[in-house]
Amino acid sequence: MKWLAGAIEYIHENQAAFDGNLIIHLELSFVALLVAMLIAIPIGIYAARHVGAGSRIIGFFNAVRVVPSLAILVLVLPLMGMGFYPALLALTILAIPPIMINTYSGIRRINRNTLEAADGMGMSVTYRLFKIEIPLASSQIVAGIRLASIEVISSATLAAFIGGGGLGTYVVMGMSMYDTSIMLAGALPVTGIALISEIVFSLLEYGLRKKHGELD
Repeated sequence: MKWLAGAIEYIHENQAAFDGNLIIHLELSFVALLVAMLIAIPIGIYAARHVGAGSRIIGFFNAVRVVPSLAILVLVLPLMGMGFYPALLALTILAIPPIMINTYSGIRRINRNTLEAADGMGMSVTYRLFKIEIPLASSQIVAGIRLASIEVISSATLAAFIGGGGLGTYVVMGMSMYDTSIMLAGALPVTGIALISEIVFSLLEYGLRKKHGELD
């Protein structure tokens, strides 16, 4: 409790700086997740429709997925140096695999009879994609976004190691000063944001599964 009280007191005494780092952390997480979605969902759809190329794409992104978060952050340093945008690039790379793989899985698991019926009704490829495939795969896609959001929010803490700012600044500062209260000033809000993200996307995923009868 002493450390928790110390963390709250530290945040209160440095409110302006804390608010700035909180905004940076949220910006890093939100923008990285959004950009990753714009990249990963189309790639996942393409991979699901082209089985030969899709297996190689999935293999590549599975390999990327096992690379440690800090390693990805360090790898972008020679390309872009330090700061907000290198951290954003690294987090985007980190977020792409779970979204892409879940999009692929969601599209692939759609009943072939459903797709053949859509073709028989004369639906165009684009119309079928947006009216049948994406809606039926939506719960799986959201599950991938949920996983990616947790990874991005937690890994954004490491952005402080390459000058990206955010709440990880307090974790790094606390470690260097051997001050647990300062570390908690960064770690606790990150945990709270991650939990909120988990709850929101879990509820959305549950609603989509219920809507499409996946829970029956």
